[in-house]
This record gives sequence, structure tokens and C-alpha cells, in this order.
Amino acid sequence: MNCLLVCPSQGGSEDRVLLITPFIKAHLISTTMNPNLNAFWMPFTANRQFKAKPRLMASAQGMYYKDVEGREILDGTAGLWCVNAGHGRSTIAEAVKNQIETLDFAPTFQMGHPGPFELADRLTRITPGDLNAIFFANSGSEAVDTALKIAIAYHRAKGDSTRTHLIGRERGYHGTGFGGISVGGIATNRRGFGPLLSGVDHLPHTHNLEHNAYSHGQPEWGAHLADDLERIVTLHDASTIAAVIVEPVAGSTGVLIPPKGYLEKLRSICDKYGILLIFDEVITGFGRMGTPFAADYFNVIPDLICVAKGITNGCVPMGAVFAKESIREAFMQGPEAAIELFHGYTYSGHPLACAAALATLDIYQNENLFAKAATIAPYWQDALQSLKDISCIIDIRTIGLIAGIELESIPGSPGARAYKALVNCFEQDLLIRTTGDIIALSPPLIIEKEQIDRIVTRLRSVLSAL
Repeated sequence: MNCLLVCPSQGGSEDRVLLITPFIKAHLISTTMNPNLNAFWMPFTANRQFKAKPRLMASAQGMYYKDVEGREILDGTAGLWCVNAGHGRSTIAEAVKNQIETLDFAPTFQMGHPGPFELADRLTRITPGDLNAIFFANSGSEAVDTALKIAIAYHRAKGDSTRTHLIGRERGYHGTGFGGISVGGIATNRRGFGPLLSGVDHLPHTHNLEHNAYSHGQPEWGAHLADDLERIVTLHDASTIAAVIVEPVAGSTGVLIPPKGYLEKLRSICDKYGILLIFDEVITGFGRMGTPFAADYFNVIPDLICVAKGITNGCVPMGAVFAKESIREAFMQGPEAAIELFHGYTYSGHPLACAAALATLDIYQNENLFAKAATIAPYWQDALQSLKDISCIIDIRTIGLIAGIELESIPGSPGARAYKALVNCFEQDLLIRTTGDIIALSPPLIIEKEQIDRIVTRLRSVLSAL
């Protein structure tokens, strides 16, 4: 739509009226809001495609973004699986403001500040089992690499120095560090970066449309796939294997839900052979399942948990590893003055991240958001499953406040249909996320029924047109 812009005259008494076409409007936005789109090499983005028609957010509040044109867009993905408490939380902003005015940075190598100690103590009140040792990082990728290093170093500290093998899973996503992409199982994340870490093997993924299509919660079929760990143990020998790492619910690969009994079997086999079990809960942590962690939801307690994203509501980068007390104690040997674990980051326990995380935990607790998510999850799942009649959909998977909608791929153009859905949804004021030809949805935990209805209505309109 064309619009008029009134410009004050510089010398005369009459103002000038300019006709602003969509082309001129787009140029004004690009030059005033982002003068050089090309300078930013964007992550996980088709840069040339995006910069030809950018989608730029300018502000956010509650369940909604606003783009640079002021258009309100319903957030169906909690940003990037991370804004669990909704956008624009003033208490978090105030906590960060107060912190930066008081203490902007303090090292945590051989000294410290109160923030990470208070935060770690608060976290242990909601961590499952005895995962009471908290190591801070700055992202999910760093948390994963930290957990892998702790696992190997733990066995070495116990005298089992041959335990260096790591077992991941096909279609697993564990961030983008070399450790994470080595144990991860998404080919596009691995193939451009050489041989990666040695001594890594992979379990089969659990996705099977023949048996598990349209899973509403955990599918009945597939627990036996965990038995492949027995084969891997036989191949490598248990004495060489340090840890198994899985996402309880695989998110970035397209929402793969564990079959009933699958995680329990992994836990049992790991116990049988003295192998550590690591849950990557960067996505499922902090209420996504209607419980503090997926370990609580599935009642399977791993030895280590990786978290990030929801720990600060996405507003300041932070990650963490929760370890069982027995794992930490294995390192607390030798001279008291010796550094027990030669690992860490400049920004481990950063003051601003700690302030944001503490304020976020307050919101989760004061507003009972985890329980709220559990209460609304059945409505969410039923609403998404109602789309199954649309012809281009071949599967819908729902659990907690997560949904995956798998679309039939266009022959010769994998991913094209889902990308078209992403663009069309954005143009209809809805933010979704896609991976391949799968739409992944994970709204903020504050979502209401009418917003769920709006998401489903928009999706029905867009997907029916495809």
C-alpha cells in the first residue's frame, strides 16, 4: 500500500508531500534500521535469500514481536526455544540494569562474586535427584562440550582412563562446538568441518512414520531401539565408553519424541556398564514439558544435564551443566591447592547473566509457570493435532508445549515447502521455526487458549494453501 509522507519545507512556507511506495519504504527501513545488512554474516541462515527480503524484529512484549514496520507478530517459537516467560519482562531488565551499575564483570578463576553462588544454590532446589553440582557456561553448545569433558575427566579421575568413547544419536543436535557436532547426528551440521572428534559412535534415531505417525505424547513403538546401545558396547567394549548423550525430546531436528520405555532402557544399560548418561535439556529445560526438566517429566534421572536458553529467558547468554554430587566428588582428591578441573570460560557465571537468571527463576516461581504450562498443554496438543486433515501434512507430533508438523517434501526441493510456510506465516503475523520440511513450535509458557487458536487458524490457512 502506498502512503503519504509530509516533509517540512526548508525555505518556503509550504510543506512537501511525497508518495512513499513499498519499494521506497523498504529502502528507508533498510537504511535507517540496518545500514549494512551484508556486514552481518548470519548464523544458520540462507544469507543471500534473507537479505533480498529481510524479516527484522524491532521490539517485543509478552507473546508478541513487532517488526520494524510496527506490525505485531505472534511468537510461536519462544524466540528460539528460549523466551519461556514471554518477552519484555521488566523485572529481568531491572535486575540486569542494577547489576551492570553495581558490578559489570568479575572473574571466576581463583576468585568470584556472589551471583553464581546464589544462582547455583537456587538451581539445586529444582534440579532432579542429586544433580547438585552446577558448572556455568555461556550457551548450550558450551554446556555440551563441558559435559563431555567432565564425563571423560571423571572416568580418568577414577582411574578409568580408557573410557574416552562418546555415544550420540542420529538426528541429535547438541550445539555447534566440535564436541557437540561430533556427538550430534545432523549431517548438514557435520559434513563441512572435517573428521571431527575420534572415538564417537551413534545410536539410531527413534523417528518412524510407519509406526508412530501423529503421536499425541509418547509413541508406543520404539523402546527396543535403545537396545542398540548393547551392540555398540559389544563393538567398542564398555571399558572404553565414557558417556551417552541424548536429547530427551529432540528439538532442532524436528521434534522427535522418545517412545515409552526408551529413556528407561538407556538409563538401565548405562548403569549396567558404568557409562554416564547425559541429557541435553537446552530446549526441554525450564518448563517446556510442564515440569522443571524433562528428567522430571519422564522420571529418568541422568548423570549430567546440559541447560541454556530458558535459564535467563533468553535475554543474556548463559549455559550450565548439572552434575551428580558423586561426579564432582571424584575430582575433589589430591592436594587442596590443586585445580581439580582445568576447564572454564571467561564469562562463566557472568554477573549480568546471573542477575537475569535469578530474576527469571523468580518469575517461574511467582507465576507458577511450569504448572501453567502443564495445565494448558493438553489444549495445545489437541489444537495442533486438529490440523491432521490438511493434505500436505504427513505427521504431527506433540508433547508438553512442543509440536512438530512434518510436511510432504516437494520432489527435488527438500525444505522448500516448509520455508514457504515460514514466509507466509510471517506475512500473516505468526512466527514459526522450520527445519527441513518440519515446522517446530514451542510458544512461551504464558500462552493463552485464544493465542493457541490464533496459531492454529493461521497455520490452517497457510498450510491449506500449500
